[in-house]
Amino acid sequence: MDKNDGWAGMADRSTKTTDDINSRIASRVRTLRSDRGLTLDALAEKCDVSRSMISLVERGESSATAVVLEKIATGLGVSLASLFESTDAPSSPVSRRDDRVVWRDPESGYVRRNISPANFPSPIQIVEVVLPAGARVAYESGARDVSIHQQIWVLDGRIEVTLGRVVHRLAQDDCLAMRLDVPTAFRNRTRKAARYVVVLATERARVSRASRP
Repeated sequence: MDKNDGWAGMADRSTKTTDDINSRIASRVRTLRSDRGLTLDALAEKCDVSRSMISLVERGESSATAVVLEKIATGLGVSLASLFESTDAPSSPVSRRDDRVVWRDPESGYVRRNISPANFPSPIQIVEVVLPAGARVAYESGARDVSIHQQIWVLDGRIEVTLGRVVHRLAQDDCLAMRLDVPTAFRNRTRKAARYVVVLATERARVSRASRP
């Protein structure tokens, strides 16, 4: 697989355009922020992203980077993958190939697509990612309002995952289990694209009997 094979193959499996995915992200951010009763200013303070940038994202007028979107997702208390779900998709246990969208990070060039069914009530999400040769993505968020577990299964190539100060070097067929509670970086030091699957599980807050209405 050369540097562009992963992206080309992923693009061939999707009929959605950049405008489609930007509109989807815009709708999701607006909906999630509204559901949480947050103003633009309140969300900006929670996620350390400027009010103007969040506004541009919500209007679908900005191709925000993965780092910015991850900060927004953290402020909203969801995983990054949640921002790529369609608010209009019916709640179905089946995800079809033609319904999936491909998103490309304008900064690092890495590409991703959600595999799991959208809007289905499950704590598990599956994402496919292609990290180009030489690319690096560093997420700055640490502690979150919700507990998110993640496992990374490398299908092709090699990647380097840094959790806080701990570095894990993963080769084909390796799998890493982790929690999203420290700054995390992904890096491909090789000359070939790497492809991996990310599986996320979100722990829902438990309500004690004493606090139930």
